[in-house]
Amino acid sequence: MTAPTLEPYTGVEPDAAWQDEVRRLVDQRDAVLLAHNYQLPAIQDIADHTGDSLALSRIAAASDKSTIVFCGVHFMAETAKILSPDKTVLIPDERAGCSLADSITAADLRAWKAEFTSPGTPPPVVVSYVNTTAEVKAETDICCTSSNAVDVVASIPADREVLFCPDQFLGAHVKRVTGRRNMHI
Repeated sequence: MTAPTLEPYTGVEPDAAWQDEVRRLVDQRDAVLLAHNYQLPAIQDIADHTGDSLALSRIAAASDKSTIVFCGVHFMAETAKILSPDKTVLIPDERAGCSLADSITAADLRAWKAEFTSPGTPPPVVVSYVNTTAEVKAETDICCTSSNAVDVVASIPADREVLFCPDQFLGAHVKRVTGRRNMHI
């Protein structure tokens, strides 16, 4: 038995008229159109820039445009807004979520920190992967990427407890590479 081929349903036909209309609206809104690497080719083809989430947020911050249209997920648009507080940030699909970012809330993180906080000892250092919500970032001491996570954790004094979230696989890798025993994932 052959598995069926699943084509993503976008709700629109990305023909030349659609492309022209999107680009017209981008120009009309004084916008920069950003598409994450995993977006459909039709969206990437009309975007001003494609790339990973942090690179796109940095591009957005450097742009002279007043509006950012971020074709990605919520945490990406939030990161762009953090880096560009005076710009309007739009996300085309309000349902666009990230299971990793959704795996921990700010309340969850506060409760986790409380487990490792006791009188007379320094609080744990919270390191969050960039794939987190703005609320979680607000409870975080250091936000890292996959390429700098090892260096970030290695820079923390050895006697400090480290809480790493939300990516368990990246956290396990960092713990293994750094040999850190007081790192909790």
